[in-house]
Amino acid sequence: MELSQHALDNTYESNQEDQGQQPQQQQQAALQNVRQLGQMNMPDGAVPFHVLSIIGQVEGHMVLPPRNKTTKYEHVIPQLVAIEQNPKIHGLLVILNTVGGDIEAGLAIAEMIKTMTKPTVSLVIGGGHSIGTPIAVAADYCFISETATMTIHPIRLTGLVIGVPQTYDYLDKMQDRVIRFIVDNSRVSEDQLRDMMFRTGELVRDVGTVLIGEDALRCGLIDELGGLGQAVSKLQMLTQNREMAKSSKRQRLALNIGYNRAQNQPMQYPTYQPIQYPELQPYNPGQPSYPYQPQYAQPTQYNQGPGGM
Repeated sequence: MELSQHALDNTYESNQEDQGQQPQQQQQAALQNVRQLGQMNMPDGAVPFHVLSIIGQVEGHMVLPPRNKTTKYEHVIPQLVAIEQNPKIHGLLVILNTVGGDIEAGLAIAEMIKTMTKPTVSLVIGGGHSIGTPIAVAADYCFISETATMTIHPIRLTGLVIGVPQTYDYLDKMQDRVIRFIVDNSRVSEDQLRDMMFRTGELVRDVGTVLIGEDALRCGLIDELGGLGQAVSKLQMLTQNREMAKSSKRQRLALNIGYNRAQNQPMQYPTYQPIQYPELQPYNPGQPSYPYQPQYAQPTQYNQGPGGM
């Protein structure tokens, strides 16, 4: 009898230790998810919406140096599959702050987001440059913050390049894949996109165009200006009717793209005009007023005494 009571006491103590270790194990698992995947929770259905962050550089088939902040596509693709299969998850919010990265990896992520049956909303904060643009427009609805930027530029190759005509033909085909995906999933026309992609004089050491907030909305890449609150509210609205979420984008693209393609007529979009900044005037020490006078504001008038200002 004493031996049985002793065994029960040991079992009780071991259960207490296991219960005490569970919160610690959960915390360690969360920290491990942050280190490996950049997020706290896996798509387990604990919350109705899953947040997927595309941060840093999209890593492809080659492992980038450890000092680079990267988003690994072998981590993202299984999460997208789990989100699609989990009935407890009703929507996906994609947050982008990326400089771009591998073209094939970025297009693979964009294609999976595009073909999901659950509502998806993307939010560009900070930057959604290069291959981040197809990922952003792949969602059912796209937001961009007022200060976020998107860089549109031609694709580039790194490493050993064979200087033969076939190499340039391959570059053209790869670039056409990116252009076709963006045009098919946004309101921008192909001519306008190519014009922004090959524009000179705007970037110092590159060819292309930088779109800031409202510029991306005006040219048709993004659907709306907004932040986190607007993106979550839109996702909640889309999850109430999945068919409306998917059909609304199809109808929006059909009205802007399909009809004109059927008629073989180019889309008529307003010409993109970059922001015109005022020209700074050189400083004149003998001038008693401000060093320069901006064109968009008038300097405050002060009363000058005998000794000046």
